[in-house]
Amino acid sequence: MSMSRMRRTALLLSIALLASCNSAVTIDQVDSGRIPKLDKDPGAWWTTGGNYAEQHFSPLDQVNEENVVRLGLAWEADLESLRFGIEATPVVVDGVIYISSSWGRVFAFDARSGKQLWKFDPEVKGGWLRNGCCKPVNRGVAVWKGRVYVGAFDGRLFAIDARTGRKVWEVNTTDSKPYYTITGAPRIVKGKVVIGNGGADFGTRGYFSAYDATTGKMVWRFYVVPGDPKNGFETPDIAAAAKTWAPDHDWSVGGGGNPWDSFAYDPELNLLYAGTGNAGPFAKYNPAGGDGLYLSSIVAVNADTGKLVWHYQTTPGDSWDYTATQNMILADLKIGGRDRKVIMQAPKNGFFYVLDRASGDLLKARNYVDVNWASGVDMKTGRPILTGKGDFRKEARLVFPSGFGGHNWQPMAFNPKTGLVYIPAREEGFIWGADKPTWFSQGMDLAKLDPKYRNFQPYGKLIAWDPVAQRPVWTIRQSTLVNGGLLTTAGNLVIGGTEDGHIRIYSADRGKQLKDIFVGTGIVAAPISYELDGVQYIAVAAGWNGVKMRRGDPDAPPPYDNSGRLIVLKLDGGKIAVPDRIPLTPFIASDAPQPAGLVRKGAALYQTNCSMCHGVIGERGVIPDLRRMSEGAVEHFDEIVRGGLLEMNGMASFADTLSAPDAEAIKAFVIDWAQRSRRGDQRPWPENSALDAHAKAQ
Repeated sequence: MSMSRMRRTALLLSIALLASCNSAVTIDQVDSGRIPKLDKDPGAWWTTGGNYAEQHFSPLDQVNEENVVRLGLAWEADLESLRFGIEATPVVVDGVIYISSSWGRVFAFDARSGKQLWKFDPEVKGGWLRNGCCKPVNRGVAVWKGRVYVGAFDGRLFAIDARTGRKVWEVNTTDSKPYYTITGAPRIVKGKVVIGNGGADFGTRGYFSAYDATTGKMVWRFYVVPGDPKNGFETPDIAAAAKTWAPDHDWSVGGGGNPWDSFAYDPELNLLYAGTGNAGPFAKYNPAGGDGLYLSSIVAVNADTGKLVWHYQTTPGDSWDYTATQNMILADLKIGGRDRKVIMQAPKNGFFYVLDRASGDLLKARNYVDVNWASGVDMKTGRPILTGKGDFRKEARLVFPSGFGGHNWQPMAFNPKTGLVYIPAREEGFIWGADKPTWFSQGMDLAKLDPKYRNFQPYGKLIAWDPVAQRPVWTIRQSTLVNGGLLTTAGNLVIGGTEDGHIRIYSADRGKQLKDIFVGTGIVAAPISYELDGVQYIAVAAGWNGVKMRRGDPDAPPPYDNSGRLIVLKLDGGKIAVPDRIPLTPFIASDAPQPAGLVRKGAALYQTNCSMCHGVIGERGVIPDLRRMSEGAVEHFDEIVRGGLLEMNGMASFADTLSAPDAEAIKAFVIDWAQRSRRGDQRPWPENSALDAHAKAQ
């Protein structure tokens, strides 16, 4: 080859390489005009669901069913969260991976090597933990024009410089009102940051808001439920909703409906879709009390104005904590011989819905798990057909699915190649009695409540669901009840983590297990995939957030260390290190008998003040098991419970609700429980005892 030809060839190669380098969208360029390019960029996973359609699908196929057995560790990184779980789906743009950790902290890593580039801490006060139902988790970040956006657990929304990790602006979306939290990932639509909030379980009033991504100024707000009619209504949509609430509704409580997780967006229709939450606090069973709009609904609003375009309520008059906050997926399906633009959801109530996403018209609905509160959905009215088995006004009822849902927040995924939706589902019932859930069900004969469930044991399952035929194509019964969100890929893969620390990979078309990677740490977050320099990576955050890590079995080995970490895999990678097991501390050593009356009082106080975090059956979760308190903790119990001694660790002061005698009663109950546990009785109180009856009565 002549020198001139060599120069020309080198020049052409340089131009090609430069073009290749410039083909990726940089973090500063992420905006509405470049979304189509981002969607095609193999090196990008630019929003929590992968794209606006929230399909959790990767078009990459370098890792596929033929070679997935070679998958191993590329790198891993510490997310600095030992006690609390990691629920975030990472975001990747321009060779950098951004991920949130507990409390709303954010980390940036080099997506090739795992080198930490920066971290951001919103510095949430530990005592705010008391204001949330489910620990200070966070499900992800958003990126736009050189900034990263995250919601902190205490309700503040932050814009962060994507290159330095420094705060650009912050806005308090909830005015620091008690019992509001943010755990969901923001979404950015046409230069507006959209964020919701949690708090329905505590009786707050749910809403979601849009803020200018540049300045942080609020553009619009959509209230999910009405406020007190005496104060007027913010919009005609809320005035109309008020007519669907019971005339005697107590407007002094917020009503709930909080949209604490999912959103989706259709750029062509300019519709933003939000999933809304349950009644708050828990509604009494009252089918004549009205539908309670817009509880447990999918609402479609104009993205520019926040005005309602249509709504569909999955559970009118929700009485069972059946939120519709589960992730929604947009897709194009052929239904009845017609091409339809649809939105799909598998909310808590156990039915899989397919709606026309332009009009909200119901196209398909069928139960994907066992359901007994309704026999189906009326396709003319769109309303569930009640069976009466969910009516707990006069007697306790065993209701399927449970208040945890047939599918909870862990994202399901849609694969356009197979046409299937993959659902991390659970088969589980819940005993509701009088006007609240019966958390303590020792001694209750399930067969008397419903003979069908005489020997029933809850279990988790992975369902490959045909949304057009409305049936499962394949189902895998899993060994654990609660499992992680899912990723599906063009390599014919479905990937997800498990409660007991496995990453399991299946063929998307048949459900054949192809690979099992044991990492030790429980996984609830959804994986992602991206490609850089011709290498496909699969990334998933590990860090368990929940209870029953020991299932109450005193002979079970202790769980593995729960340190949150980001695990990134590639073909021919290395071995993943399994963390050490957490040594079990012994039960409280005191043998001093505790006064029965004091223990009874403490049992009731424990149920209402402590059980949500510290558990009800002696499980080893991510929050300390109080039966295993140290001598120092027992000695300083009042200083911890009422004085805020451990507030920096998330143990807030309860001095506003508990007196010193109350704290003493709770301590007596915990000591008594520990004593019985040492004798082999793990239950909070013996079944059919006066203590058991007293606690149930509370």
